[in-house]
Amino acid sequence: MNKNDSLVFTNKTIPASIEKEVRIALSHYPELLETPIIFKFKKDIKKSFMQAQPKFSGILKNRKNRSYYIMISDKLKIEGEEFGVNELPSDVLIGWIGHELGHIMDYRDRSGFNLLIFGVRYLLSNKHIREAERAADTYAVNRGMGEYILATKDFILSHAHLSEVYKARIKRLYLSPEEIMELVEELE
Repeated sequence: MNKNDSLVFTNKTIPASIEKEVRIALSHYPELLETPIIFKFKKDIKKSFMQAQPKFSGILKNRKNRSYYIMISDKLKIEGEEFGVNELPSDVLIGWIGHELGHIMDYRDRSGFNLLIFGVRYLLSNKHIREAERAADTYAVNRGMGEYILATKDFILSHAHLSEVYKARIKRLYLSPEEIMELVEELE
């Protein structure tokens, strides 16, 4: 099997090359067991490595009947630096997937109209992007994924070849490592 081959498990479609990491991340979200999710590689996701979104045709369906995509860029491209998915440490990839599953948790309880408004606000407001990204991190940490989310942040913030502009964006929009540690300590 090559990295684009997908395995279908009842209501999840997962590229074979990331099956292990997806299964570990999903194990932290038992609430998503019945939720259809398609994990798929996509070329060039702007400003992101991964992106969770509801399947557009299902936005106005009953919340329990919606399905979701988690789009994954073939390569993490940040200002001239490229990393293939297979080059990322497993715990970093698990953290990234866990963060995206946090977005799906957030989307599940929204009405179709609210999801549409959410999407527009996400496109137009940095404040809303910050709220959404911090909420996704919080969902992941609250599901016991703190170590994975920290690994992902550490990979980004400590990687010498990534631009300071990208790192500043991450610092501005997402939970900091210190905030993640505070949430982890609150759970103990």
